[in-house]
Amino acid sequence: MLSARGATLAGWARAAEGPRGGPGPGPGRAAELRSLRRPLPLPGPGRSAAQSDPQGWRETLQATATVLQAGGLVAVPTDTVYGVACLAQSSHAVRKIYDLKGRNGGKPLAICLGDVERIYRYCHVNVPEELLRDLLPGPVTLVLQRSEGLNKDLNPFTSLVGVRIPNHTFIREVAQACSGPLALTSANISTRASTLTISEFQDLWPQLSLVIDGGAIGDIQSPECRLGSTVVDLSVSGKYTIIRPGCALTPTVEILGKKYGLTSEPSSS
Repeated sequence: MLSARGATLAGWARAAEGPRGGPGPGPGRAAELRSLRRPLPLPGPGRSAAQSDPQGWRETLQATATVLQAGGLVAVPTDTVYGVACLAQSSHAVRKIYDLKGRNGGKPLAICLGDVERIYRYCHVNVPEELLRDLLPGPVTLVLQRSEGLNKDLNPFTSLVGVRIPNHTFIREVAQACSGPLALTSANISTRASTLTISEFQDLWPQLSLVIDGGAIGDIQSPECRLGSTVVDLSVSGKYTIIRPGCALTPTVEILGKKYGLTSEPSSS
């Protein structure tokens, strides 16, 4: 029997599925969804929530995965800022993320995976696996050559793709629970500052199927906490290019240069 929390989560998930399990809610569901789309707090304190309230954690995880599999958009905490996730293999869901953010169609989305092993399904990797594991999970986006296994409608203008494995248990377990990679972007309108609490992107709630409240991420008064992940291009053998310095530049450069001997190349952008 479902707990009260589980029953509520199941209702949210059904509402997000839309008519007959379609990709989204029908027009008649608009009023219902406005009342259902309220933040759902992660159970327990911080990243130890899976141990402190395992049933609540499982129910929240299952509901989030169900909403994503139905084509919904979900706001989630990460190790850097709040993000919006959808199924990367769903072209319909990917279009919804661009519409949500008012994002330039030529600006790529990263994919989010639950573990390093899954990178090889969607990317061509030309660095040692130990290098990947030194950086991931962590606040780093690795840009690699994409493989044929990735949705062709995701970033069709480039042969590259950014990969994130955040150092945050919930989003990694959500990614593991889904049938394919997640597309992940920051939870804000394009050109606006990144967000560290759910209230900072409250204007987006009506367009989201679910909002997961993991509390404040870092110091909301610190500009450095809004820098997002460090983005590094590893698509050329023996070289790396910093595309965005982000919040983990120094340790990333030390690992790439000092430990693995990669040569720094200037960014063309």
